[in-house]
Amino acid sequence: MLEKLTYIESNTTNPYHNLALEEALLFGCGKEECILYLWQNEKTVVIGKNQNAWKECRTEKLERDGGHLARRLSGGGAVYHDLGNLNFTFLVSREHYDLDRQLAVIQRALEHLGLRAEKSGRNDLLINGKKFSGNAFYRHGDHCYHHGTIMVAVDKERLGSYLTVSTAKLQSKGVDSVRSRVANLTDYLPNLAIDSLKEALRQAFGEVYGLPVEERSQDEEELAKRTEFFSSWEWLYGRRIPFQHERTKKFPWGEVTIQFEVEKGRIREAAVYSDALKTGLIEVLPEYLKGVRFQSSSIWTELGLYWSADPEEEQMMMDIRKWMKEEEW
Repeated sequence: MLEKLTYIESNTTNPYHNLALEEALLFGCGKEECILYLWQNEKTVVIGKNQNAWKECRTEKLERDGGHLARRLSGGGAVYHDLGNLNFTFLVSREHYDLDRQLAVIQRALEHLGLRAEKSGRNDLLINGKKFSGNAFYRHGDHCYHHGTIMVAVDKERLGSYLTVSTAKLQSKGVDSVRSRVANLTDYLPNLAIDSLKEALRQAFGEVYGLPVEERSQDEEELAKRTEFFSSWEWLYGRRIPFQHERTKKFPWGEVTIQFEVEKGRIREAAVYSDALKTGLIEVLPEYLKGVRFQSSSIWTELGLYWSADPEEEQMMMDIRKWMKEEEW
């Protein structure tokens, strides 16, 4: 049974520090505790754990404009942060993780402000059919978090100029551009301030969980090493392989791109990128592909060795196997 609610705000807009603090809170959260962490990043594109930075973001333009590229621990797609956006993270043990309850905090906060939000699919919140909040999820053992964005007054022109959303994704949503399918809360409440939203979230947090909220600051002196990790080239961009073949396909659960380096008819290296919320399968897939003959039947057979206790990941592999079997190399 949950016994404690903790509310924490970051005191910086440095994305690498904020991600390091989020990780520290994840492992420092008590078993019977739920933490609501609020944070903001200045001019930052944050990509999912398994995404290809170069394909999701115009990285050189972002850097020229003084922006930052960041990669989070969770899956999902790329998002743009500026000071018109407020990020939230719910950190809690696996036993008390409840996505509906956590999203109810966001919805209750907006009700206090006079807005009605609705859930869409697994990871979006909408107002009048337009997305203002995207969500992603992460678990390490019994430690869980659910985080997301709340667009208050984001510069949508910059958002559209930095993100390179694939045509397949846009077509699947029946829209023409990334800007056309998102909305700011100030489109509906022109005078809404970030501080007012923070206070509404803090109030709703206590109401939804029925417990008093303890506000505290975080000792951040030990975050330097992990801040450095989150800003490292290796974490942000990873290793690039000299691939000769590439295939991309959009599934109901996300888009997947597989790159192959082939030598003497066998797959020497493979890289897999995806915006799928489930990250485990995407991370192990390259190991199943290494050394396999570069032909549909061999790839299909080798991937059949995969097994997961998670039925969603099993279905993901079934979809990928079917795709690989149908490909012509």
